[in-house]
Amino acid sequence: MFIQTEATPNPATLKFLPGRPVMRLGTLDIREADGAKKSPLAEALFALEGVSGVFFGSDFISVTRQQGDWQDIKPAVLGAIMEHYLSGAPLLTDEADLQPQNDGEEFYAEADAHTVATIKQLIESHVRPAVAKDGGDIKFRGFREGTVYLAMKGSCSGCPSSSATLRHGVQNLLKHYVPEVVSVEQI
Repeated sequence: MFIQTEATPNPATLKFLPGRPVMRLGTLDIREADGAKKSPLAEALFALEGVSGVFFGSDFISVTRQQGDWQDIKPAVLGAIMEHYLSGAPLLTDEADLQPQNDGEEFYAEADAHTVATIKQLIESHVRPAVAKDGGDIKFRGFREGTVYLAMKGSCSGCPSSSATLRHGVQNLLKHYVPEVVSVEQI
């Protein structure tokens, strides 16, 4: 089994591509060892010294380290991922909630429903694929008074360049196609 790795804009996060599907539906962002009980692979990764986050995408795994150099922890992460896939164990435990992660209720005025539908479509078709390439995910959370509220996950959460991505990339895209959009904020 060959696992590719890719750097992400977040220097604390590496993206691992096992060459097979990871999450069939949705994504899973685990930011603490207690949350890793949902997945044998996440438990194995959090058992490694220095791992502070694990994100499962459709065909990749993003791992975030606390500190130090990737050359110290990368071989152990690769080993844990390879061992998991070679064992044939499921990604998620039977007790894991298999529903897509709920980031809370979306909020927007009913009068803005058409605008919100357009915003969501643009995020799904243009933004999410680009963010996934960087080892993360982005979700619509709300729209109020011209401001779009988004949640960033995976390598994008806490990334030094995520605010620039939101301001210059996502905001400009949405403002171009949806004149009602004034700004974009991260939740």
